[in-house]
Amino acid sequence: MQIADVQEAIDHELVSSKAIHDKITEVAAQVSRDYAGKDLLLLGVLKGAVNTMAEFSLAVSIPVGLEFMSLSSYGSGTTSSGRVTIRQDISTDVRGRHILIVEDIIDSGRTLAWLVDELRRRGAASVEIFALLEKPSRREVEVHVKYRGYEIPDEFVVGFGLDYNERFRNLDSIAVLKPDVYQGVQA
Repeated sequence: MQIADVQEAIDHELVSSKAIHDKITEVAAQVSRDYAGKDLLLLGVLKGAVNTMAEFSLAVSIPVGLEFMSLSSYGSGTTSSGRVTIRQDISTDVRGRHILIVEDIIDSGRTLAWLVDELRRRGAASVEIFALLEKPSRREVEVHVKYRGYEIPDEFVVGFGLDYNERFRNLDSIAVLKPDVYQGVQA
């Protein structure tokens, strides 16, 4: 399907740009209070969490470090393969540091559970999670999410960093992709 404009591929908006901004601002204020005086490192998982991480880091009012990891469990499909691969590791030693994973979406929970265990294995003082979006109906592995954004239905979403085959990350809201875009049906 050839798409001239990203809006042509969108079925409907699920979470508006304003709602995203408001939630991130609210959670960042809470995190700023909770971690005041602590050595906090924000960790984003590339590429999906980039937009959430950027806006979140600007909204936090305490000094923080920023790090990114690139992990993969999806490949080019729409469902997780279940096997986590490190594409790019962090360059910071996490021993004794408080880590807040800033995540775009929790789907099966497998990748995030693996990451939490890995950071603890590396000696982090604490590991907590902020997830902008959660799909509880798809959860296969339980992960404790301290800071929550929005629960969403089991629909294929894009925007605000979320993609389909590296496209649609540039939407400023969270939207549901038309099924014919990812199912390969010609319009």
